[in-house]
Order: sequence, then C-alpha cells, then structure tokens
Amino acid sequence: MKNEKFLKSQKILRLATIDSSGSPHIVPVWYMYRNGKFYVGTNTRTQKAKNIKKNPKVSFCVDVGVRSPDIIGIMGTGRARLILKKDSVESFSKRILLRYFKSLKNKSAQQLLDQTDCIIQITPRKVTEWKY
Repeated sequence: MKNEKFLKSQKILRLATIDSSGSPHIVPVWYMYRNGKFYVGTNTRTQKAKNIKKNPKVSFCVDVGVRSPDIIGIMGTGRARLILKKDSVESFSKRILLRYFKSLKNKSAQQLLDQTDCIIQITPRKVTEWKY
C-alpha cells in the first residue's frame, strides 16, 4: 500500500465481518500493520472471531480528519484468518499492545494479553485511499 506510514501511525481500524444472518458486524479494534497485512488480537469467543471462522470476507477502514487538508483514509476488502498457534499469538499480541502501552507490565496490558487467544490476520485484496 502506498500509505504505509499513515497505517503505521494510526491507532484504530474499523473492522467489518459478516454474521451468520448475513448482516455486517463492525467494531473498532487496535491493530498492527506489517508486511502488507493487518493483525488484530482478540479472543475466539468474540463475535468478530466467530464470524471470520465461518466467513473470511472482511472490510476495513482507517481514517482521520474532519476538515481539509487533513482528511486521510484507507478502506478496503480482504480475507481474514485466525492465527491460533499459542507462541505466534503471544508474539503478535505483545507487539500490538506495545503500540498502545509503554510497558506490558501495565495491569490493563496484562489483562488483554491474558484474554487474547487468537490473532486475526487480514490480507487486503481491494484498497481505496483518499486525501483531501
């Protein structure tokens, strides 16, 4: 993606999955962007993880700004998969959380680390970028 620097600087990605009735389920998530893919830590009991297990099609959006010239965004569609291998989950989780916490010793960081049992890996297929 052209705007890799923007994706690495932002903190919230809105992730849309499809539930069992075919309806969209949209959630803001913390993420890491690396090597052309997005990584999101979560728990297999969450709705987004359950949806991805049944249907890997996702949409996403990362954007900022309410007035020009600082309106920037990237949205797209892609495929998601759940990474469940314990050591991979722990490694990704730590890297994601360190984007949001100064230290993993923080109580909230530890709670999130303990609750995370899978990583959602999103491979973008079609991407649209804008800047005004």
